[in-house]
Amino acid sequence: MPPIVQATDGVDPNALRVLITGFGPFGKYKENPSWLAVKPLHNTILYTDPPTDLLMASDQAAMITEEMEEFLRRPQQIHITVLEVPVSYQAVLNIVPGLHGRPPVLPRPNDPSLAIPPPPANGYDFIFHVGVAGRGPLRIERIGHKNGYRMKDADGEYAPIVHLPKDPIRDSADAELERMERMLVGASLPGPSGPEGPGPAEVMEIPPVPNRGFGKGYENFPDELSTEIDVPKLIVHLKENGIDNPALQQVYSSMDAGHYLCDYMFYCSLAEARRNVTPQEKFKERSTPPKSTPVLFMHCPPVDQPLSTEQVTDAIQRIVLWVCGRLHQP
Repeated sequence: MPPIVQATDGVDPNALRVLITGFGPFGKYKENPSWLAVKPLHNTILYTDPPTDLLMASDQAAMITEEMEEFLRRPQQIHITVLEVPVSYQAVLNIVPGLHGRPPVLPRPNDPSLAIPPPPANGYDFIFHVGVAGRGPLRIERIGHKNGYRMKDADGEYAPIVHLPKDPIRDSADAELERMERMLVGASLPGPSGPEGPGPAEVMEIPPVPNRGFGKGYENFPDELSTEIDVPKLIVHLKENGIDNPALQQVYSSMDAGHYLCDYMFYCSLAEARRNVTPQEKFKERSTPPKSTPVLFMHCPPVDQPLSTEQVTDAIQRIVLWVCGRLHQP
């Protein structure tokens, strides 16, 4: 397990800056298991070297000068900031866009010991979200969803109602299906009795369930957004290099983040990352194309079901090291 080292001398201006979020209390969780795993990493530092597969790739070898190769091989400091986010749709909409700002804007924590170091002017290099799911292994999500949020949040509120674009063909088919269902219901139910026997049944109007998700400001984003991080390769790395941590032996990837606050957070963060694409400024020695901030979401289980908080924290550190190591890629 990488040691947890506090950043006692402030933030190195050349450090990679990582933001990790966990969720606040909800339901039976007075302290969210995701926050318990994330919180110990606040204002800590890690050091990583770039993976050898990036340095030795034949198609990139010609692009790397001796000066660049020396720069690539230097240990790179990573500075971690953590943030607790309420289990609320409105909180996600209020907070997440600011996390991707240039510079980022973060809410002030209630706990003074978790004061936020000055955010990097050009934005965080990696944003990693963690949330709790049911009993089982760690689950790394690959896709966030724009619509289909039906459950209430911790405040008892729903996600905003979103009116989907009209589809004439689908609307016509749905209307015909609804008419046929009403005819069948009317034919099968007895109506009020009269002189000539039972009359037609009264059909109760059932209002359609409104679609909820992302509306204003997100109209131009697709129904699904995928992380740009190579999750299958990350999974292989974690399993091969995490023999000492049971949390990493059964970790798997998922295409369904659950259509609740975790999914909502993930989609919002992916969308905002794409909205704020800027040229990379961290490595000015290179001619790098514009890139969006890498965004990842991981589900962890409740504490000791079966993983301890320490095991989840260790997994978070290893994921940060792997992702940040690949930020060296020319």
